[in-house]
Amino acid sequence: MTSSVKPRPWTGPHVSGDLPGPRSALLLARQERQESNARTYPRHLPIALAEGSGSFVRDVDGNVFIDFLTGAGVLSLGHNHPELVESVTRQLGLLTHGLDFPTPAKDSFTEAQLSMLAPGLRKRMKVHFCGPTGANAVEAAVKLCKIATGRGDVVSFQGGFHGSTHAAMALSGLVAAKEPVRNTVPGVHFFPYGSASRCSTGLAPEDCAAYLEHALGDDLGGIPRPAAVLMELVQGEGGVIPARTDFVRRVRALTRSLGIPLIVDEVQTGCGRTGTWFAFEQYGIEPDVIVASKALSGIGTPIALILYDAALDTWEPGAHIGTFRGNQLAFAAGAEAVRIIRRDDVLGNVRRRGEQIADRLTELMAHPWVREVRGRGLMWGVELAGPDDGRPATDIAAAVQEHALRHGLIVERGGRGDAVVRLLPPLNVTAEVVDTACSILVEAVFACSPRFSVHPGRAGSGRAT
Repeated sequence: MTSSVKPRPWTGPHVSGDLPGPRSALLLARQERQESNARTYPRHLPIALAEGSGSFVRDVDGNVFIDFLTGAGVLSLGHNHPELVESVTRQLGLLTHGLDFPTPAKDSFTEAQLSMLAPGLRKRMKVHFCGPTGANAVEAAVKLCKIATGRGDVVSFQGGFHGSTHAAMALSGLVAAKEPVRNTVPGVHFFPYGSASRCSTGLAPEDCAAYLEHALGDDLGGIPRPAAVLMELVQGEGGVIPARTDFVRRVRALTRSLGIPLIVDEVQTGCGRTGTWFAFEQYGIEPDVIVASKALSGIGTPIALILYDAALDTWEPGAHIGTFRGNQLAFAAGAEAVRIIRRDDVLGNVRRRGEQIADRLTELMAHPWVREVRGRGLMWGVELAGPDDGRPATDIAAAVQEHALRHGLIVERGGRGDAVVRLLPPLNVTAEVVDTACSILVEAVFACSPRFSVHPGRAGSGRAT
């Protein structure tokens, strides 16, 4: 079905009438009849999309929204960046699919990705192209480390998310997704994650690393020396939870001392999302394996890869393959995206807009139903919880998401109880758009929360973190 609605000038959000509109409602109903019950986003964001431009999308009814979901973070330069569109269009006439043959587009992309690493790290890293999803790249990273070390166990962290394929699900913390699936991948051990504000088990944050150190260093600890330790530097689906710097550094020191490869999952944090090309740069560490996917092309054409220490390159030809690992359109767009990011100081914009969001959301810190506002760069979360019992305020978060949508802002939810309202703007978003989006979000939180006075000790101070 095509829409006859003429697009409005995309200078700001515009929503008219009920959501979903009649055209969206028709497509949503057809989707419900025809598509899998596993679909997610349209259940909470009931619109049918027609087109996008920059930080905006228009639905088939003519409503315009600020898009702070951006394809779950894949559209790092927004919708339909003209130079990326041009690079993909040009490549369409040359070659679209090349398996793992070398091509000019692939070579340019590979050089561009390696060029974003620090010189010392760049010299020892190799690249492996995986199937076109982050979950596939996570599985490739774990397979690589198992083969290289000859070991079978893996350490992961509570609250982490690494994908929904069979092995990636087993490595993720979300229990509900595992319960219907029997006989998941064995040998995965979960440990508390030391976040900037608290440990996932209630331990003091500084004790999380000590717990892991003791377990892996104790002859009676019950865990064989693992093939890998897998971690996110900022847990995305877990609720935008940055790790403590001292926790990360102690994990890195421990894994190095025991000869355990450290895998960092940068599927969501990579390609500039947190203000540096990879989040691990902000922690002063160098991992053994880096997993990247979502924003590699900048425009949503799928691609995934792992960068890893050449010392781990012990697997045989064909050990991890994927028919679509030769996506030439993604290569062309990805190389161009790196060029644009450098030319336009996009990483600088990420840091500046991140500071702007921190300032604008500071007023939420005194709200009794806001447990925390946290983020890095352009990856932010507002956690809503009961002021008395601290339980996730799932219903309020859902109401905030709905209110924001009806006022022209698309946001996602995640974390425990889906009670964290999440922001993933394009990395080149403007100050004006950020200001408008933050105004909508702040108004939504105040409009959707029960009326309570600020409890003593609950009021925040200073800026959001």
